[in-house]
Amino acid sequence: QVQLVESGGGLVQAGDSLRLSCAASGRTGTRYILGWFRQTPGKEREFVAAITWNGGRTDYADSVKGRFTISRDNAKNTAYLQMNSLEPEDTAVYYCAADINRYVVLTRYREEYDYWGQGTQVTVSS
Repeated sequence: QVQLVESGGGLVQAGDSLRLSCAASGRTGTRYILGWFRQTPGKEREFVAAITWNGGRTDYADSVKGRFTISRDNAKNTAYLQMNSLEPEDTAVYYCAADINRYVVLTRYREEYDYWGQGTQVTVSS
């Protein structure tokens, strides 16, 4: 099993930056995909970004490409989501997720992810 704990959310103004962290524990090794998703009330959880086990490949939703950067530090068992130029439309609960069945093939489908964190709220005011 993998336990995931997100942190770093908060209330910011449009144009500001935030860095989310996702601390992973419970599983020996780091050969799995890590992804970020977000969800607002009444909407389905949507893909934001994903990264391979060694950080060699990344994938982003079109809505965040060029503004968000996903990374990971396997020595610390932690993934990050650097969010720049935040917009009110980025307001959501952000979730970290692990796909333990893959480590080099990225997926945007939330059903492919096996473990989830509890989420962290990001609110962007205009």
